[in-house]
Amino acid sequence: MSRRRLADPIDDMRVALLAGDAVPARFALATLVEVDGSAPRDVGAQMLVTHDDDWGFLSGGCIEADVATHAREALAKGQSRLLRYGEGSPWIDIKLACGSGITVLVEPVAAQETAVATLLDGWRTRQPVLWSSDGRTRFATIGDEAHTDGWDGTRYTRMFIPPLRLVLIGEDGAALTAAALAQTMGWQVVLIAPGGPEATPLPDITYHNGVPVAALATIGIDRWTAIAVLSHDREDDERGLAGALQSEAFYVGAIGARARIDARIAVLRGHGVNEADIARLHAPIGLYGFGKAPRDIALSLVAEVAQRFHARVTATRSSRVSISRNAPLSSVSQ
Repeated sequence: MSRRRLADPIDDMRVALLAGDAVPARFALATLVEVDGSAPRDVGAQMLVTHDDDWGFLSGGCIEADVATHAREALAKGQSRLLRYGEGSPWIDIKLACGSGITVLVEPVAAQETAVATLLDGWRTRQPVLWSSDGRTRFATIGDEAHTDGWDGTRYTRMFIPPLRLVLIGEDGAALTAAALAQTMGWQVVLIAPGGPEATPLPDITYHNGVPVAALATIGIDRWTAIAVLSHDREDDERGLAGALQSEAFYVGAIGARARIDARIAVLRGHGVNEADIARLHAPIGLYGFGKAPRDIALSLVAEVAQRFHARVTATRSSRVSISRNAPLSSVSQ
């Protein structure tokens, strides 16, 4: 398997920018700004290209090598360019399997730009950042998450939201498997194992072995965080579950038998959780139809969290693709 394929799954280019010891001094961003018809990726998908490497994908393999070539040429010349593939493309030798037409904006970017610093600060502080560019000038502002991504023919805007964070309470096989799977998905993972060992059981995750309520307060739960209780009927876990339901977390789930849900809800009421917050509880945890083995539980949980996160993000954005079909190629320098 080539490095090209291994780099494809990176979807948020900030991950690639922050992966090394330092942000590359100069790099190119290739952004999918227009889709006519069906396509493997949505508007806003990106590739990051440096002189030596590239990450991300825009078409499922049809155009990535060509985009990377154009991106390196754009870096060398210091000029952005607008690329058209498929329907309406000048490059008839490059075919799109989906039969659609797509437009890609390629722009050289310098690491010292204020917009880049703001974008990466948003990642570190878990705040949404509105990025705007015409291929030559870029702006970035910390702002509200609700915004329509789009392209008006000369400038595109994209809302970069904080990465999905999954907080797992528990230390059994299901919790550890879910943590490993979430890491593979590129999520930020926090494991809370009350009374657990001092050392983290998995590398590159945030780990707490104190009581869940205190750990959740230390973490600081925001609206891009999911919380899953995978331990069984311990009183400190129930207090943690109550705290999770009263937080901004977009998803709160708990493992356990359906027959015991009513008793669990009574305990939550005793901890001061109101009916509106109780209604947010996903219990039993995970998507229906999976088995009870630890790996099945972990997979069903991660799938449900991903589904809910995608629905939440989609709900904050327009369902339309705000793209001009008639944007002139001359709108961006070639």
